[in-house]
Amino acid sequence: MGLDLERGNESLASKMKFMKLGSKPDSFQTDGDNIRYVATELATDAVINVGDVKFYLHKFPLLSKSARLQKLVAHSNDENQDEIHIYDIPGGPTAFESCAKFCYGMTVTLNAYNVVATRCAAEYLEMYETVEKGNLVYKIDVFLNSSIFRSWKDSIIVLQTTKSLHPWTEELKIVSHCLDSIASKASVDTSTVEWSYTYNRKKLPTENGNDSEWNGVRKQPIVPKDWWVEDLCDLQIDLYKRVIITIKTKGKVSGDVIGEGLKAYALRRLPGFSKGMIQGGDATKNRSVVETIICLLPTEKNSVACSFLLRLLQAVIALECGELGRKEVVRRIGQQLEEATVGDLFIRTPTGETTLFNIDIVQNLVEEFLKQEKNTLTDFQEEIEFQEIQSPGFVSDASKVKVAKLVDGYLAEISRDPNLRILKFVDLAQMVSELARPSHDGLYRAIDMYLKEHPGITKSEKKRICKLMDCKKLSVDACKHAVQNERLPLRVVVQVLFFEQVRATTSSSSGGCTTPDLPGSLRALLPTGSHGSSRSATTNTEDDWDAIPTAEELKALKGELATLRLSNDATKVNADKIAASKVKGLMMSKKIFSKLWSSKERHSENSSSETSDSPASTNADETKSTPSRSRRHS
Repeated sequence: MGLDLERGNESLASKMKFMKLGSKPDSFQTDGDNIRYVATELATDAVINVGDVKFYLHKFPLLSKSARLQKLVAHSNDENQDEIHIYDIPGGPTAFESCAKFCYGMTVTLNAYNVVATRCAAEYLEMYETVEKGNLVYKIDVFLNSSIFRSWKDSIIVLQTTKSLHPWTEELKIVSHCLDSIASKASVDTSTVEWSYTYNRKKLPTENGNDSEWNGVRKQPIVPKDWWVEDLCDLQIDLYKRVIITIKTKGKVSGDVIGEGLKAYALRRLPGFSKGMIQGGDATKNRSVVETIICLLPTEKNSVACSFLLRLLQAVIALECGELGRKEVVRRIGQQLEEATVGDLFIRTPTGETTLFNIDIVQNLVEEFLKQEKNTLTDFQEEIEFQEIQSPGFVSDASKVKVAKLVDGYLAEISRDPNLRILKFVDLAQMVSELARPSHDGLYRAIDMYLKEHPGITKSEKKRICKLMDCKKLSVDACKHAVQNERLPLRVVVQVLFFEQVRATTSSSSGGCTTPDLPGSLRALLPTGSHGSSRSATTNTEDDWDAIPTAEELKALKGELATLRLSNDATKVNADKIAASKVKGLMMSKKIFSKLWSSKERHSENSSSETSDSPASTNADETKSTPSRSRRHS
């Protein structure tokens, strides 16, 4: 009887390890589905029932190696029983047959797929060294330790087979050996990786074999840091969790590589995950996968991509996972929301909802992002001096600008939904109103899209949504579009025209980089509106200012205000005086402006007049305006 350990060379082309036991030809025969016997001249003297299969065997070879069979045969003799019944042997009839063949000295081939079941069956049959030297338990242990546990892929296969043999594999520490073997190999320096692994994702040119020569000397292919993640996707979620935890415990693999592993597993195990939805499959199993991935997320910030976390959130919502997992994902996304794209935020509402997209969850994400600023600065007094300490949750200005632009873009897209309520739009936009951004073009686009898709909203609603925008922060192109936009209220058009003219007038003094504040005399002439406007000149022209201008009126306004353009060499003081003078003349010449100008003198006496509409003035309260005697119709 021989022991042949096929170890081979663990190279990139290595094959599965196997072990051959015995040398005699296999003489086990089958009679139907449930009868096995040994073809020999000697009559059998033992009938052993394993599950639903009956084995006709010989006592001597079996008893010489199995202490348990010795006891069972002795017991059957005492009870005058002709047959032995074994119901609980791990691995069932197949594993028992392998052990029986070993007892007969017949050839048995063990590999990663059947070695664990045979090892557990040998343990059950008590095939120890105390019964006979070189017994099956010893030989299998040698094979496992010298070959299987040294092989990357064989260790993964063996670990997969342990699940159906619980608790035997736990008690024999086969599972723990597999976990340690896999985690140890995943934790090694990539320069020492010399075994085969599966890697089908996009690689660097050097990883694909290109650029493999330098000065005529062939270089070894570069092994990516996440070389191991795809092979582990073959594991069921409970075993996968244990492997990742073991890898984390060793502390040699970075969080971003762990994150890549979790992403690869989600893509493999959750159908439709890459498209932001879960299609088919067992909902319970899918829910278990999602919840496990959440608990395995690395603690380091930015260790996983924001886009992956957002797809994970969509899976959480679709599968109705636990609230704790949902909150954790939302918190993690909020910490790196600036990395998201507008498309990432398109999270569909459940069936039956009126709106297309889940705006509430986006509000939660923005809220989590803004929370980082809270408690970021901690003031403490030491010898009457205050010091500011920046916490790890500090959010850069660049991140704030990115999130503000992200929300603007998201609002522009969801505005196409005819069922989107204006309250939802305004609430989300106001959440980022305090995040300073150099341009309001994105917000203008969102507002314009909402006005276009919701033509039936009231004048007060149009006024409310337009108050979100700061006309001074519109680019030249946006201003050109706005002054021709018949969907905007007149007050907004006039503001845009004024700011555009002042910008052109003062461009030489300001360098053309930013839009300067309006001169005081011009500011007093502006109607109530959004950012940058002063008190209204009167309250009985609200309907005129909130009305939608016609194309003819827009053309007339542009023509009249064009006369305000001054030469570039004029000083800022002269520009202020000349512009104020011309604006006064303009207003005196136009009917709608005359209404405003006629009540301007009463402005200083009207203490209850409307204050600035700037969103930054959080304490400003609007007063009800009296109806205009002569209302302007759009």
